[in-house]
Amino acid sequence: MVLVVSLALLGAVAAGVRVPGASLARGVADRILCAAAMGDGCGDEPALIAAYGTEVGKLVRRHMPTLLFEEGSRAVPVDFRRCRNSECGDGSEQGLVHRTDARLPVTAFVHVVDCREGAAEQTFSAGADCSGERSGNLYVQLWLYYADSATLRGMPIAGGKGYHADDWESVQLRFRPDGRVDQRASSHHGFNYSRGMGNWGSDTGIRPHDGWGSETRLLFVSGGSHAGAAIDFGEAGRFTPGRRVHLIPLEPIAATSTARFAIPAPWLKRVWFDPEAEGTD
Repeated sequence: MVLVVSLALLGAVAAGVRVPGASLARGVADRILCAAAMGDGCGDEPALIAAYGTEVGKLVRRHMPTLLFEEGSRAVPVDFRRCRNSECGDGSEQGLVHRTDARLPVTAFVHVVDCREGAAEQTFSAGADCSGERSGNLYVQLWLYYADSATLRGMPIAGGKGYHADDWESVQLRFRPDGRVDQRASSHHGFNYSRGMGNWGSDTGIRPHDGWGSETRLLFVSGGSHAGAAIDFGEAGRFTPGRRVHLIPLEPIAATSTARFAIPAPWLKRVWFDPEAEGTD
C-alpha cells in the first residue's frame, strides 16, 4: 500500500497536477519508495533529478563508472558525514564490494558544471567558468571520500611520510556537443587517463596536463593513495559496479557544510569552478 500511494503521488506531481507542497511531497514519496526498496542506491535517481533535472540526473546515474580497486586494498569511498575512519570505511578485500564491513554503502558525491547553451548563464552566476573551450560542454564531477591517504603504506622505510587524514579523489566526465564523452581521474597533484611513468609531471604537479581521454566507464583505484586512472593493466582484487555506487548531489552539502578536512574539500578546489583546471589544488 505504501508503494502504491507513493507511486500515485509521484505520478500526480510528474503529470503536472497541483499538489500542495509538491516539492516536499515528492521528497517524502521518494524516501518512502527508497526505504521500501531497501536498495543500495536509495534516493539516487530521484535525488539526482531533483538537483539537476531529468536529463542530467539520469545521465549522471547512467555514466557512473565501475570502481576497480587494486589488489590487497580495503578502503572504499564513503559518505564523510557518516564515517571518517578506516574502521567504518574498509570493506572486503576480494570480489564484489558495495558496502563496508560496517554496512555503509560505497558512495560518490556529484557536482555538475553545465556550460551548455541555456544553462551557461546560470552556471556563471554560480561562480563557475564556462569560457573558451568549456562553452557547450557538460561536466560531471564524481567525488570520492576516503578516511585517509597512505601513498607509501606498507613500506617500513616510509614511516609517516606520504600519509594524511582525509582524502578526496575524483573521476570527471566531459560531455561534448557532438556526443563524445571524455573521462579523467585525479592522481596525486594532477589528472591522468592511464597509469605509467609518463604521468610523473602531472602527479607531482610540476608539469600538469588536462588528463582527458575517451570514456571507459571504469575507474581504477590505487591502494593507499587512491589515485585513479581510466585505463590500467594491473590486477583488481575487488570491484563495485557503477549501478551499485550510492550517488549524492554535493552542491547542497557544500553550501552549508562546516566540516574540516586535512586537505581542501572539493568545493574549495579550483576545478570545482573551472572544470578544465589541470591541478587538484
